Amino acid sequence: MTADTADTADTVKDEDRGILAGARVATRLPAQDLDRARRFYSERLGLEPVDERPGGLLYRCGDVEFVLFRSAGASPGTFTQMALTVDDIESAVSELKRRGVVFEEVDMPGFRTKDGIAEIEGNYPSKGARGERGAWFRDSEGNMLGIGEPVV
Repeated sequence: MTADTADTADTVKDEDRGILAGARVATRLPAQDLDRARRFYSERLGLEPVDERPGGLLYRCGDVEFVLFRSAGASPGTFTQMALTVDDIESAVSELKRRGVVFEEVDMPGFRTKDGIAEIEGNYPSKGARGERGAWFRDSEGNMLGIGEPVV
């Protein structure tokens, strides 16, 4: 393969990206008790559904949607299911704590939180940041949610 061929192979044209490349993404979070989840998202996170249907609540944050849906199953809460990016993580964590949100504390080699916030090395080059600060909490249904602030 020549240098010209390698450059061409690494460049993906819009028409070659696939049918889903331009799709909008929306997270789905299970809730065993939809009324309890609605109260948590309202009282603790300050979010109200923008629409609803039987068994589902639709929320918007910025230009992204997520849905809480009634489910007999539950998330294990062992991984981040949805993350939100904020401009000031300390203010966000402080406000959420004031509202009763309990943040995860992690203390393991190479990764620990202090006052609920972890310093994370590295970030995706396209984000133009050298790292990230992150914090995690569980909603009323056990779903693990994260908030992050890019470190530039």
